[in-house]
Amino acid sequence: IPKLRAGSFFPSLLERRRRIDQALFAVVMEAYLYGVSTRKVDDLVRALGADTGISKSEVSRICAQLDTEVAAWRTRPLDEQAFPYVFLDATYCKARVNGRVVSRAVVIATGVSADGRREVLGCDVGDSENEVFWTGFLRGLRDRGLAGVQLVISDSHRGLTNAIDTMLAGAAWQRCRVHFMRNVLARVTKGRAEMVAAAIRTIFAQPTADTVREAVENVALTLERQFPSVAALLRDAREEITAFADFPQAHWRKIWSTNPLERLNKEVKRRTDVVGIFPDDTSLLRLAGCVLIEAHDEWQVSDRRYLSEASMALLNPPEPTALEVRRTDPNEVIDQPALQTA
Repeated sequence: IPKLRAGSFFPSLLERRRRIDQALFAVVMEAYLYGVSTRKVDDLVRALGADTGISKSEVSRICAQLDTEVAAWRTRPLDEQAFPYVFLDATYCKARVNGRVVSRAVVIATGVSADGRREVLGCDVGDSENEVFWTGFLRGLRDRGLAGVQLVISDSHRGLTNAIDTMLAGAAWQRCRVHFMRNVLARVTKGRAEMVAAAIRTIFAQPTADTVREAVENVALTLERQFPSVAALLRDAREEITAFADFPQAHWRKIWSTNPLERLNKEVKRRTDVVGIFPDDTSLLRLAGCVLIEAHDEWQVSDRRYLSEASMALLNPPEPTALEVRRTDPNEVIDQPALQTA
């Protein structure tokens, strides 16, 4: 049997057990992303034939390899097309910060592109009430190329709304009707809640922008005697809750609330609830980011658009030609030969 003083006959292009290691790592990461706790991953590895099992710390180390993929996705450029509609919302999870278990917000931004498709624009972990955090998050989206925003849909956290005014100047803001309804019903007794909610829903059932805004005052007058605080809230929020009416009617149901984000929030919560308490923000962002990447990829390959291309074209109607402008000018007389030449 030939022997070498240094080196080996094993081919240098191959690595021992690399194939089975990579397969095992893939299983561990996939199980983690689908909501299997790090403790139960040990049972899964044993079921695959590894007698020694795998520790919680080893699972965390293996899953840390996902950070590169998540970071690349979170920093990808957004300047390929405009995003007229942007949705902002947050869901809350537990994590350790400075040795204490606190509630941390996973903030998510989604957008509807000019061709009617949805994308997850970005995510981050922080304090959702903090204006500095929201400003930094929106600045990151803008620096990556986010442009063409015409309407932002979110709830009414003061830090968030101030950040929108600063970083997305020129865009209208739609206050989520679902969050607004919760704020209203918090001022009403349980027995009267359904009556008040039914009255407010009539605002969003109007056919035109003018009647939508008129309905706000009509409902406020109806409720003023019994619920003066609700009437005052309606009048104060009139422009915030009716911003959707300035956009194509075909879009109203899909832009007057953050409901399109609720399914994403629920999926993030379903995966993170298995972990319970995350050791830090990085591990929380890792899992939430992978869940959002999965949803983002599904949207990109889906045949269905969130909004049709024809309806999206109504947001930016083509500019009239010079001849059309001349035809609409009552003070200009266009002779027939010139018109035929044109």
